[in-house]
Amino acid sequence: MKKKILTMTLILMFFAVPPLFSQTPDPPSPGSTGDSSGGGAPIGGGLFIMLGLGAAYAGKKIYQYKVQGPED
Repeated sequence: MKKKILTMTLILMFFAVPPLFSQTPDPPSPGSTGDSSGGGAPIGGGLFIMLGLGAAYAGKKIYQYKVQGPED
């Protein structure tokens, strides 16, 4: 019985659930003044800023570790 329930659950997950999430909304009509989904902000610049800040923070922590030693 457990094997049948597992099989039915897997079938439901693989064949029924993904089509529910793959439905996209209709595109806005041309000339509409409603807010667009996604906005207009680029993500690339912010991503590189965050990577740079993370690298600087990691460098600071490594420097502190070398100067002060482990905090045991």
